[in-house]
Amino acid sequence: MPHPHDRRQRHTHSAVDPSIATTSEGLRAVSWSFAILAVTAALQLVVVWLSGSVALLADTVHNFGDAATAIPLGIAFLLARRAPSPRFTYGYGRAEDLAGLVVVGIILTSAIVAGYEAIDRLLHPRLLAHPWVVLAAAVLGFLGNEAVARLRIRVGRRIHSAALVADGHHARIDAWTSLAVLAGAVGAIAGLPLVDPIVGLAITAAIARIVWQSATLVLGRLLDGVDPATVEEIRHTASHAPGVEAVSEVRARWSGHRLHAEVNVAVGPELSVSEGHAIAVETRHRLLHGLPFLLQAIVHVDPTTEAGERHHAVVDHAHDGLPAHSHG
Repeated sequence: MPHPHDRRQRHTHSAVDPSIATTSEGLRAVSWSFAILAVTAALQLVVVWLSGSVALLADTVHNFGDAATAIPLGIAFLLARRAPSPRFTYGYGRAEDLAGLVVVGIILTSAIVAGYEAIDRLLHPRLLAHPWVVLAAAVLGFLGNEAVARLRIRVGRRIHSAALVADGHHARIDAWTSLAVLAGAVGAIAGLPLVDPIVGLAITAAIARIVWQSATLVLGRLLDGVDPATVEEIRHTASHAPGVEAVSEVRARWSGHRLHAEVNVAVGPELSVSEGHAIAVETRHRLLHGLPFLLQAIVHVDPTTEAGERHHAVVDHAHDGLPAHSHG
């Protein structure tokens, strides 16, 4: 009868890339969010044409921009499903990070258009037509964005996609921004036409703030930024693997919504190569189980007497007539 430990070890990691399942779920999320926001923005556009509300126009332009962000994200999720190649040995997860730059550009463009229209209306004010219809359209914008926010955040958390979660929070902010259009409609009903462009400027400022937050997140990922708490979680998990006496270095980076990690662990110097390898395998196994967003983990084993990268550096030396040099 097989040992229970043998049964536990029958499953494998990375034989089938788990990002295939997660990107499929991400694709469904961006497809539905695109459809919901496109319909919402189209209905709002009709009201903009009827009413001439610049605040609603700002919100509508932003909603069209939000719908458009689903396109680069969808392309990125499709690319992420492709297997690594001899040229792209880490796969295509970075496409999601590059899509984030496109998303930031789209949001920035919507801020510029909305701001221009608001300033033009301040300089050339006119009465808002059909304010009650504008009020209804603002409520529609709120409901559409809130539905998309719930979808993106729920799926993003399930597949550990920071980009999708951030985009969901972005949609939630937009939902409340849509309600701000109500102020413009109420101002028109009260005979205050300047309320509408002032609200449009406020919406523009809110969009600009989102641009800054989104750019910070996306550029941080592109520069291999990782939350220190995640690094500490990797260190903690590795340090509790049987046979690991210390963890000297931990490096991690995101590739899309999946994490890659490299860990240096120290083991007893008296162990054989096979025993050290077995510890590395078990450490990797625990890391992949303990951090569900971790796609790959490389575990380097050092004896405790020579633990750490400093012991692998090549000291200054000279050969073949070259001046003294090192190799890092």
